[in-house]
Amino acid sequence: MASMNKVILIGNVGNDPEVRYLDGGSVVAKFSVATNERYTTRTGEQVDQTEWFRVEVWNDQAKTIEKYVKKGNQIYVEGRLKTETYTDREGKERFSLTVRATTFQFLGGRQDGGSDGGESYAESAPRSDVSAPRQQAAPAAPARQAAPQPAPARQAAPAARKPEPVPDDLNNAGDDDLPF
Repeated sequence: MASMNKVILIGNVGNDPEVRYLDGGSVVAKFSVATNERYTTRTGEQVDQTEWFRVEVWNDQAKTIEKYVKKGNQIYVEGRLKTETYTDREGKERFSLTVRATTFQFLGGRQDGGSDGGESYAESAPRSDVSAPRQQAAPAAPARQAAPQPAPARQAAPAARKPEPVPDDLNNAGDDDLPF
């Protein structure tokens, strides 16, 4: 049975990214993203609901995040959910969810000398000598699909038979009790 673990977020960065350079040469950037949803209650009151998500980005992508992302920037993030387990101060085991980003894109315009909006970054294939996947910049625009080609000409279908006439007892179908 197939399965999928995929998350897509469009929201605002909630804090300046925290970037760590690890001993093995890997780099990780962690930040939060807030998404907002507005809905109307039964009484007609409009309510804004904000959800916060922890996001982590690795290696070259983390360096890009460190360089360009600041609190308040709008960002598109695509990745997968990862469960983390920890023990709280009271000794209880707790769980939290983190989005492990595989692709992100800056949205909005240029801010603080940063990137123009619309640049996209995707994770590349993992290298065997590194424990975490390496990332590299993807093309600024998604690849366009080729225009659909016209269907090949079909051979003429064999001559169709003439439909048989409908029996007289079906032509008087107005006498039944059907509701339509």
